[in-house]
Amino acid sequence: MPADIRKLIVQVDETRKEMGQTIDPPTRRAVAIAVIANPYAGRYSENLDELIAIGEELGGLLGQKAVKALGIEPGQAQSYGKAAIVGEGGELEHAAAILHPKLGAPLRVAVEKGAALVPSAKKQGTLGTPIDVPLGHKDAAFVRSHFDAVEARVSDAPRAGEIVVAVAVTDSGRPLPRIGGLQVSEIKGVDGLR
Repeated sequence: MPADIRKLIVQVDETRKEMGQTIDPPTRRAVAIAVIANPYAGRYSENLDELIAIGEELGGLLGQKAVKALGIEPGQAQSYGKAAIVGEGGELEHAAAILHPKLGAPLRVAVEKGAALVPSAKKQGTLGTPIDVPLGHKDAAFVRSHFDAVEARVSDAPRAGEIVVAVAVTDSGRPLPRIGGLQVSEIKGVDGLR
């Protein structure tokens, strides 16, 4: 059964200046958010297969929307992340069912490759609850310049029987990175670490 989506939101955060320094090109982070009905709200279920399937659907949909919002080709995506907020009628495991078993594979297709694990966050909340979507380089987890986060928030969600699902994609790292570590030009992209 496909996700019962009440609302889709896509936003782009673009940093052009940091500490008086011009960022050229600007750093850009896109967040695509779906507000969905939670099919397990208000009841316990041992089997969460419906949410696992919804996660797979949303990984592709939200990943594609974020890439499109940045106006880039999929291979130009550099970082990604995912997050979910479960309304009070659900449980934290509902967010885990969406985020972990199957959301990553279609997101990797949307950003072309993605050897590294997709950083994630989850929580329970109510209307307007914010969540920081963690970000990491899509092909090499040790690239420090891409350790970041972007906030996702929907003013009227999640309602008790809803889940807010967010996917973030960037076309760059943080503005003015200078703490060393593995550089983008040094990525091998084989083991997901380096």
